Amino acid sequence: MVAAEIYVSGRVQGVGYRYFTEKIAARLGVTGWSMNMPDGRVMLDIEADRPSAEKFVRELEKGPAMASVTGVAVTWKPFQGRHSGFIIRF
Repeated sequence: MVAAEIYVSGRVQGVGYRYFTEKIAARLGVTGWSMNMPDGRVMLDIEADRPSAEKFVRELEKGPAMASVTGVAVTWKPFQGRHSGFIIRF
């Protein structure tokens, strides 16, 4: 199990990106949260088994149809079991 702090750059606000992350997280068994940042990025804090977390990151690089992802910065961290589900923070 791993955790990660992720920042996604590009046209990722106002295009359903956070809802996309919620859907993908449910499909892959990823827990944590996503939220819009004031600087236009989306931040995520996730936990999952390593293969699911890596697949989740690959999906983040694609994004939903209306998004245009220009960067995904991932900082891997030790798993702490802090999340029980996946939510969108506002």
